[in-house]
Amino acid sequence: MAIYELGCETGHRFEVIQSYTAPLPNCPECGTATRKIPGTVAIGGSATVPPPPERMPQTWKGTHRGDRDYVTALRRTAESRQKLEEKHPELAGDRRPILAHEGRYEAAPLRAGDAVPAPSEGAGHGHSHSDQHGHGHGHGHGHAQGRADGRPATGD
Repeated sequence: MAIYELGCETGHRFEVIQSYTAPLPNCPECGTATRKIPGTVAIGGSATVPPPPERMPQTWKGTHRGDRDYVTALRRTAESRQKLEEKHPELAGDRRPILAHEGRYEAAPLRAGDAVPAPSEGAGHGHSHSDQHGHGHGHGHGHAQGRADGRPATGD
């Protein structure tokens, strides 16, 4: 016999004592199918849940410049998280690749398939992009402002 915490699709949660092989009962409140919910109580020690991939170091500097022991520990942590997610898919979260995670995407990374939000006026580098002089903006992007000999352009 075991104690299981169960939940249904509508959010009701309850506990049940039953054998390992018995089928899961339906929700006593709404009658829908239930699923097991990972327990939060540990007996005789402590357990830690490995962090999700987005909380793992993402840069070379974050891995202590590739320190062998640190990277090995990270790999083991990632593998234990993967095993946990295989056992409890509700913990997996969003697995789409992250396309942008800095600047305006720091709080909510841009993932593959997301709609790209329209930039706010002057976002990023402090000026608007008008097309008044043919190439968008003129402040050192390699566009010549005059002729090759250094004299101003005359409109020839």
